[in-house]
Amino acid sequence: MKNKIKYKSIFVKSLSLKNKKFSENATYDDIPEWDSMSHMVLISNLENDFNINIKPNDMIDFKSYKKGIKILKKYKIKI
Repeated sequence: MKNKIKYKSIFVKSLSLKNKKFSENATYDDIPEWDSMSHMVLISNLENDFNINIKPNDMIDFKSYKKGIKILKKYKIKI
């Protein structure tokens, strides 16, 4: 599975979104389902599926789909 498809799938699944609600411009403020608990589920799923450990500052900075791509690049994950 390509990393972009994998990332989108993790994002949609972790935040309990339907594909029709998904947008690559999605931000924390745009998605009511993206609360503190689902944020940690998202981080945990990303760590497990990409076999990385996301640093606390990056967890806090992860506030949008696009920002997540930039953060994953720091961990050598190409999206």
